Amino acid sequence: MWRRRVAEPLPAQAHATRVTFLELFFDLVFVFALTRIVARAFEDLVVEPGGSMWSRALPGAGKTLLLLLALYALWQGTAWTTSRYDPESNAIQAVVAVALGAGLVMGVAVPQAFHGYAEAFAMAYVIGQVARPLVLRLSLREQGRRLLKWRMLVTYGVIGALWIVGAFVDGRTLITLWALALAIEYAAERYGWPVPGLGRSATARWDIAAEHLAERYQQFFLIALGETILVIGVSYSTGPFNLEHTLAFATAAITSALLWRVYYHRAGRILPEAIAHSNKPSAIGRSAATTHLVMIIGVVTTALGYEITIQHPVGHAPATWIAPVLLGPALFIAGRARFEYEVFGRVSPARLVTLAALILPYPLLTFAPPVAASGLAAAVLLAAAVADARRAHGRPPEPARPPF
Repeated sequence: MWRRRVAEPLPAQAHATRVTFLELFFDLVFVFALTRIVARAFEDLVVEPGGSMWSRALPGAGKTLLLLLALYALWQGTAWTTSRYDPESNAIQAVVAVALGAGLVMGVAVPQAFHGYAEAFAMAYVIGQVARPLVLRLSLREQGRRLLKWRMLVTYGVIGALWIVGAFVDGRTLITLWALALAIEYAAERYGWPVPGLGRSATARWDIAAEHLAERYQQFFLIALGETILVIGVSYSTGPFNLEHTLAFATAAITSALLWRVYYHRAGRILPEAIAHSNKPSAIGRSAATTHLVMIIGVVTTALGYEITIQHPVGHAPATWIAPVLLGPALFIAGRARFEYEVFGRVSPARLVTLAALILPYPLLTFAPPVAASGLAAAVLLAAAVADARRAHGRPPEPARPPF
């Protein structure tokens, strides 16, 4: 049965554009994992004694970011695989199933990933990443494509050693080894998995299914937005249901709706068209991966701001509590500006104005309650959404003009 449907690549025009049910099931794991990421960040910043001090908050944020980057690397590698090979083949379904299990274990381990569950997190990550090139190496017929999988296996072998060794040490050594492993992986993916003696892959020639890959990015952004809805609902459901908490709840819900509106306004809808019409589809696909990572970090940071605001809407708050309320939407807008460039080859000045309107008031808002900062973020995003609608009103839809 395995040999009956091997994992041979399909031409882009012959690739199934619809995402399979197994891929959607795989995505559900990351709804849970992102929720654990926000819960970890909230405990580090708000619950832990002294966590709100900058000397504690910045290292805590760095460690949480490291875990988020690992989760995204696992998801992204799987998404690219299903966009380059037949997602209905037995081999690719095996890859997705292993990644699903790995992502679930990683999500469970997130809260104690640096204290107690480091081995579980590292082992799950390494298994999820190594399984992909190993299964493809055994399934592919074409020698040139099998060579790429050899390069990936060598790279993941080095990376895996860093993850496993790091899991059995403590403190800064663990963080240093894991950060180095992620840096090597992201750089290797960017430069075609170079290995001495084996060369590197010409990623510009990678054949991808534009609509399928674009839909995967859109779905992961929706996963991040869905995680914000979970945070809003869970935080508010614990009560009390007074005016201040209800105002924070309503502001957060409006903000999530505005994030969705700003993302999908034209650029978010025609990403498949931009990839398909690009001279280098793999280049714009790879660039879109980085862009969506920035936007997703922004959305996750915004969700942290929601939880802080809903649970502590009024009264004096440390400056570190106000930071994610504004920094999250700002990161999203920065990523959205880059996204606009990838699709249209230009950046609207309104994006830069929006970014400034979110960042510049921060010093003043450190003296205001969290709900005031949340209200400002919602107002700025509303202004951005209105500006988008006015700019597009009465005009024909702008076509994709990718710069790649």
